Amino acid sequence: MTSRGDDDPAAGHARTLLRAATRYSGARCLALCLVSIAATGAGLLLPAALGRALDLLLAHAPATRWVLCCAGLVLLLGLLDAVQTVLTGTVDARTTAWLRRRLTGHVLGVGPRAADRFGSGDLVARLVGNAAEAGTTPAARAALVAALAGPVGGVVALGLIDGWLAAVFLAGAPVLALLLRAVSRDTSESASRYQRAQGRIAAALAEAVEGVRTVRAAGTEGRETARVLRPLPDLSRAGHRMWRVQGRAAARAVAVAPLLQLAVVAVAGVLLTRDRLSVGEVLAASRYAVLATGVGVLVGRLAGLARARAAARRLGEVGTEPATVYGTRGLPDGPGRLELRGVTARRGGRTVLDGVDLDVPGGTTLAVVGRSGAGKSLLAALAGRLADPDAGEVLLDGVPLRELPHDALRGAVGYAFARPALLGGTVGRAIGLGLPSPSPGLVREAARTALADDFVRRLPDGYDTPVADAPRSGGETQRLGLARAFAHGGRLLILDDALSSLDTVTERRITDALFGDGPGATRLLVAHRGATAACADAVAWLDGGRVRAVGRHEELWRLAEYRAVFGDGAGPDGTGANDGAGLEDGTDPDGTDANDGAVFGNDADPDSTDDDGGARPDPDTRDGTSGESDVAGTDGRSGADAGEGALT
Repeated sequence: MTSRGDDDPAAGHARTLLRAATRYSGARCLALCLVSIAATGAGLLLPAALGRALDLLLAHAPATRWVLCCAGLVLLLGLLDAVQTVLTGTVDARTTAWLRRRLTGHVLGVGPRAADRFGSGDLVARLVGNAAEAGTTPAARAALVAALAGPVGGVVALGLIDGWLAAVFLAGAPVLALLLRAVSRDTSESASRYQRAQGRIAAALAEAVEGVRTVRAAGTEGRETARVLRPLPDLSRAGHRMWRVQGRAAARAVAVAPLLQLAVVAVAGVLLTRDRLSVGEVLAASRYAVLATGVGVLVGRLAGLARARAAARRLGEVGTEPATVYGTRGLPDGPGRLELRGVTARRGGRTVLDGVDLDVPGGTTLAVVGRSGAGKSLLAALAGRLADPDAGEVLLDGVPLRELPHDALRGAVGYAFARPALLGGTVGRAIGLGLPSPSPGLVREAARTALADDFVRRLPDGYDTPVADAPRSGGETQRLGLARAFAHGGRLLILDDALSSLDTVTERRITDALFGDGPGATRLLVAHRGATAACADAVAWLDGGRVRAVGRHEELWRLAEYRAVFGDGAGPDGTGANDGAGLEDGTDPDGTDANDGAVFGNDADPDSTDDDGGARPDPDTRDGTSGESDVAGTDGRSGADAGEGALT
């Protein structure tokens, strides 16, 4: 037999999550339940005490003890209500905090897939608003037990006074049961629609905030506001429906409950005339009839529980996205050799990378180039297991990344991104993020390597300046991200377009520092500039999700389609053919003229042909054949051979 959790994985995850959350605050939930039941018990004793006191007073008998008993019960009810309020708030806060920690850890464990599926704004709405609503579930369940105990106790008390009173009430009980069932079902559906509309608004707002400069530059503030608020009518309809459900339930309860109370009091009056009940018992019966028809309390409790369950289901949807599972295999000593074997990756139903094979020897640098959408950033993510391929495997020093423990993998691989997130509070802590105990010397040395030390020292508190109070440009932010990667160390360093916001002079100085100190770590960098690609030991050219060729930059430069990746006006070193990388004297950064054969030999044109179209020999071999690359491509041939023979 298929369980409900199997039919609806999100609901199954939600139930598991709520059970774990209830266990987390189990002692407090139990205390809340006991306090709520005690308050209900005191409330059930009070009508009996009032009735007994009234009978004694009417009989002119001593009633002081019963009057004091009534006063004590009233005081006890006030005390228990205060304790119940404190416990409810405590359980709600603890459960909400636990859910947020649990879901935040899961989202970070899932990685970019979570944002791809739900959107960052919707995720924030789930982790903030929905977690707070779902966090009320344990307390609501405990309170619901007490809320149910009131009507049940009222019916039992009516039966103890006289069986006819309970029978009259029970005759109308099925109507109340159907009413409560409809409230629970309809409220849950309306709450789900309401929360989904909230998530869509949050997702659109997050997109608008992220692109606020684009919106202002385009002058489309009004249009963007309309886009963000487009789900508002759906939100309004769902909200109105939710309140209409509760309003209709309350109206029906107002219609049904007084009729039942009136019927109970009428029967009690008849029994009074027959001397089967006293005046005090009639008073008690009227109060118990009110308790037994406490539909208003139940409607509120059930509606709150339905909203909490709907919110929990949205958290359960996040839980259905599997988190990354790590292995236990140790990483042997090695130079940092990176291998991609038959790697295929799909995104949004589209194959972005298709059967990619790469072998990057330890200590070498591979630049990954290609047009926009070729899969460069995805390949960089797969190389350090920020994402997993749909087929094939990625190995580091012969060990599949899936088999490595989390700490070993993250210690071996460092990353720098185009738009780094600077976390940690202060600038110094942002650079040392992820290190157990980074020393100030290590942080400063990494900043100097990334050419960030000078502007960090100019900040009000230097490395102790809060990140939020540190004004910086896009290039300075990238340099801090690079400093973090340099401080991290490891045997594999991945730069995902991490030099894109730097000026050419700064980029050249950083690449010289990055590649000029011997073998060091293996480096994989996503490059959009020819100057960056020219510094690498080899270049992997991605085209249409496949590795079209692998070779040195100057070898691949012979191909017109490769040159087109960098723009028509680029030279083999990534600068303009005649502008010398922007230097006033028209020289390349190494001081040579842009066309003096610094890369391809004396008097060579950038496309390695004579002015009359004759091919010029490669400067490294002078025999018309290409030199061997350090990085093997899909077919194992050198880059130029693969390009000349296979790039059709």
